[in-house]
Amino acid sequence: MTDMSKNLDVLQRIQSALDAAREVFGRFTAGAIEYEYKIGHDPVTEADRALDAVLRQNLLRDGEGWLSEESVDDASRLDKKHVWVVDPLDGTREFVQGIPEFCVSIGFVENGRPVAGGICNPATKETIIGAVDCGILYNGKPAQPTQKADLKGALILASRSEVKRGEWQQFMNGDFQIRPMGSVAYKLSLVASGHADVTFTLTPKNEWDVAAGAALVESAGGFVATLDNAPLTCNHRNPLLTGLLASGPQLREPLLTALEGHLPAVTAGVRSRD
Repeated sequence: MTDMSKNLDVLQRIQSALDAAREVFGRFTAGAIEYEYKIGHDPVTEADRALDAVLRQNLLRDGEGWLSEESVDDASRLDKKHVWVVDPLDGTREFVQGIPEFCVSIGFVENGRPVAGGICNPATKETIIGAVDCGILYNGKPAQPTQKADLKGALILASRSEVKRGEWQQFMNGDFQIRPMGSVAYKLSLVASGHADVTFTLTPKNEWDVAAGAALVESAGGFVATLDNAPLTCNHRNPLLTGLLASGPQLREPLLTALEGHLPAVTAGVRSRD
């Protein structure tokens, strides 16, 4: 997405959609909302559905594809050059519990590559938006990832559910700080904007979980890759990814070295991508 006018058009649509999403959040109260469970025991609320509708209305144009956690998948997206990959409410579990670690996550994919993204966390009043070749803005101000070159003292954001299951126990004695947190999109955006140094997942994630955050990390100049250290691509028939690594640019090699021999089999639970 090298054409500047195209960049600006996409970013303006993302910003407008995030503004509309904040208005939707005003109708609901985190920690005091009814919910039900989807297949797989993930909670879903009326807020998820309302946000999905307003995002689609504000983002989608003719000729573009759509992939959302809360929409029935339309396979026609597979033939589109440009696809919106969104999670209307990433961190629904935290939203239901009243924990301020959830966000709206909007990713824009071009030929399989996440090239623009935006998230907003209405609880913390944070908005992070950006595009490749444009950089990112954190609440309207330019931001960049950490320039740390080693993991000593680094802040690593971990999946709260993975920590609860004991999957991070192998890393607890490292000379870095591990902070459990909800919403992988929110964690990625905090790495992109320099508010944390590293995040990674030990279990597979869907494209809608990571597309926006990955675009933000790359747009800011950080390192992002799948759990098996491959470039992240989206808009596959099966949206399940192995997982994700993200850090400041100079932490790429220290992170990969630290994780060597400690990651699960990356193909576990991940079906054919085609």
